[in-house]
Amino acid sequence: MPNLGWVVDGASLAKVAGIERVGVINDLEATAYGVAALDASDFAILNAGARDASGNAAVVSAGTGLGEAGLYFDGTNWRPFACEGGHADFAPADELQTEMLAWLRKQFSHVSWERVLSGHGIFNTYCFLRESGHGHEEPWLTESLKSGDPAATIVRAAIEKTSSLCELTMQIFVSAYGAEAANLALKIMATGGIFIGGGIAPRILSLLKAPTFMEAFLRKCG
Repeated sequence: MPNLGWVVDGASLAKVAGIERVGVINDLEATAYGVAALDASDFAILNAGARDASGNAAVVSAGTGLGEAGLYFDGTNWRPFACEGGHADFAPADELQTEMLAWLRKQFSHVSWERVLSGHGIFNTYCFLRESGHGHEEPWLTESLKSGDPAATIVRAAIEKTSSLCELTMQIFVSAYGAEAANLALKIMATGGIFIGGGIAPRILSLLKAPTFMEAFLRKCG
């Protein structure tokens, strides 16, 4: 696992658990299977689709990394399949993101969407803005970033509007999230819907419900 350094082996798990066989699947494929088990009350709607919408669907989940999966519609049921779209090349949508891409290329040999849309990606974006003069880091924020999870600190400061630098960081994050969700929708031809998963989305739901996400999405899919 590229972001955790774990090695997962089905045969070893089967031996430890004392069962005949263990199958290991991609985490986003598992998430896609789980979509069918959810009730309407389990969802927060960012953009209501048609009630009779059908066809392929997709899942995109920013968290430790950026996971993506498709759900092929066979005419009756969705059939999940895994992909690694989070490792595709990041594509900037405006001049500021273009400047950020150039900065990220100096830090990483390959700038994927995951370099922006993940917990680490939030901090990457913040560092770019701070180090390129697009905002000021207050002393209290410097200390908070040192003492805990930087991404959580940035998200909290953005939602509470205590740091304009963190607010701009999350504006870029949400806009990029909408753009990549649209990319996935186009590639999968997801007329059946796009599902946003992962650990970050529930924490920034108020930001996702603001216009920025859907504006970025609709620039490609409108």
